[in-house]
Amino acid sequence: MPADLHLPTFGQRLRHLRRNRQLTLAELGERVGRAPSQLSLLENGRREPKLTLITALAQALDVSVDELLSPTPPSRRAQLEIALEEAQREPLYKQLDLPPLRVGPRVPTEVLEHLTALYEELRRRDTKPTATPEDARAANAELRRRMRDRGNYFAEVERLAVETLTAVGYRGGTLSDALAAAIVMHCGFQVRYAEDLPRSVRSVTDLRNNRIYLRRESLGMHTHRGILLQTVGHFVLGHEQPRDFADFLRQRVEANYFAAAVLVPEQQAVPFLERAKADRDLAVEDLRDVFSVSYEMAAHRFTNLATRHLDLRCHFVRNDEAGTIYKAYENDGLLFPADPTGAIEGQRMCRRWAGRRVFGAPERYSAYYQYTDTPDGTHWCVSHVDPGRERDFAVTLGVAYEESRWFRGRETTNRATSRCPTGPCCSLPPPELSARWEGAAWPSARAHSHVLAALPTGNFPGVDETDVYTFLDRHAPS
Repeated sequence: MPADLHLPTFGQRLRHLRRNRQLTLAELGERVGRAPSQLSLLENGRREPKLTLITALAQALDVSVDELLSPTPPSRRAQLEIALEEAQREPLYKQLDLPPLRVGPRVPTEVLEHLTALYEELRRRDTKPTATPEDARAANAELRRRMRDRGNYFAEVERLAVETLTAVGYRGGTLSDALAAAIVMHCGFQVRYAEDLPRSVRSVTDLRNNRIYLRRESLGMHTHRGILLQTVGHFVLGHEQPRDFADFLRQRVEANYFAAAVLVPEQQAVPFLERAKADRDLAVEDLRDVFSVSYEMAAHRFTNLATRHLDLRCHFVRNDEAGTIYKAYENDGLLFPADPTGAIEGQRMCRRWAGRRVFGAPERYSAYYQYTDTPDGTHWCVSHVDPGRERDFAVTLGVAYEESRWFRGRETTNRATSRCPTGPCCSLPPPELSARWEGAAWPSARAHSHVLAALPTGNFPGVDETDVYTFLDRHAPS
């Protein structure tokens, strides 16, 4: 059975196709050599079909295997039936102590609409604070582990990006604004630019009027094309309102991946990178320039493709000038500083790593190359400072020493030794400095009170729903 097959949806599609062809379970069973009772279990989502049976069913129903395995329910009615069946299996529903409701053909669709809507409202009202700081850090650590296990490559998202680009006639090169607009229209939306967008959001989607509102931005990863494609990505990927903070994080990563896969398509980027590797001239800035994306997105996209297509392990990190890590990924063995839950975000990077030293480089906004000897081996890195509205961030891409031979900048003489995060290094001041000032200084620390509080309530952490709804009221068609 395909690993990502959703049994209730498969069963609904099988029943829908069988009834459309006016076949009974017994008649379909004769065609595929199975008992009607076995097919009934499939249609009710209670048995996993083998690949041979899936092929036989597709032939008997005169459809392709892809159509039979489509993750989309065949009708609104089927979608509601699946939603109600899955709701009844959730702990919150079981707490109601109601007898199981069997959804038969005589139950009106309007009743299903009401029941699913009531349960969604019950679940929304039951929502507690999205996550404690510990929950959030644990969710981040688990998501990063999954990304590392798959080499940060998402095959299904790549496929959907290719289908989307094909649908709007993309032929290669930089994705134009016109093609980005065509993707939005292809997905059934219109774009509206609004400078009064609530501060807590990058975009707002009006699902009633099929409009996407955003500002015109051009800093860092969050250009208007990137934000637009990230927003559309949620709908292309079939995301629903996140159920918890881990689900929210997963959706955000997938939507960002979709935007990068559209702006830097796999079919064009891989040959380009393979040629650069053959020439021993790999460079993030070239990927940035060829596809007209930010340096950060180009570095992210390199991590998506490097292990799968170039047989390279690498690491990526985004940090501010104080060394606070905001994003990080590795599958090359580099040890990042981490808290007891394994979370990297919020930890402080070693002063001797390239991501810190780039801020003191003579050419602050040029590529800075460095070899760093660490407890787990020597790593080569290239760091680049991306200017931001409120602060600058360094984006670093690195590989183990033996892989540096494929990259531009490998001849650098910049070198540092770091014992972080496992040994004494830069966390303590030099002895002579301590001797002069220890006991004679009293710093007043800036209180990071946000790390002590639970994350905001609601499905989308940090979003002020009142501001969003007021904004939509203000901009909705009269």
